[in-house]
Amino acid sequence: MTTVGVKLCGLTDPDQARAVAALQPDAIGLVFYPPSPRNVSDTQAAELIDAIGLAIPTVGVFVDEPVAEILRRVDELGLACVQLHGRESNSDVTTLIEAGVTVINVRKETGPALLTATAHSPASRFLIEAGRGVLPGGNGETWDWASAAPLGVHYPFVLAGGLSPENVAAAIALAHPDAVDVSSGVEAAPGTKDLNKVERFIAAARAVTPSWPIRHVFT
Repeated sequence: MTTVGVKLCGLTDPDQARAVAALQPDAIGLVFYPPSPRNVSDTQAAELIDAIGLAIPTVGVFVDEPVAEILRRVDELGLACVQLHGRESNSDVTTLIEAGVTVINVRKETGPALLTATAHSPASRFLIEAGRGVLPGGNGETWDWASAAPLGVHYPFVLAGGLSPENVAAAIALAHPDAVDVSSGVEAAPGTKDLNKVERFIAAARAVTPSWPIRHVFT
């Protein structure tokens, strides 16, 4: 990769998923968390994956889901990797990795606390956000993106939280991530994307020429 990867998260409609896939993001995230307005059932997820196609990796987003259920969905739906947003234990992460699952461990710490937390995780790739809303996730809140930059020396990571078409280029320049993740920043309503915003977000992210090596995160 020569540009920062882009993940679009929280799709719920197959027709819109097909339109988003046509814009060629690097990954698409599906949320399996009932309290979320972007939650999808297994049936909906299968329809979305069919609409997206196999060329774009699909990431399953989970919050404190039993490992057995995560593994079932990975197997039945063909998820490329999983993104863990809850309080999953290191044992859970290790079990998934040993089963051959690519795990993105989500962290909310920043600065030195972030390096400590990631050093104690068995995961080898991370998503960093600092959202403090009611639901797990960035909740559309901007934060000090530059404080995540030291992590890139050690691990591939995704930057999330408060990103939009207007600020994603600046956030990338500050944090030096391998990829960025957006949901509410390109929405017309929860679970419904604004395709114009999606297109502008992808274009803005890919317009940045990284001065750091870019690593694959989603496969």
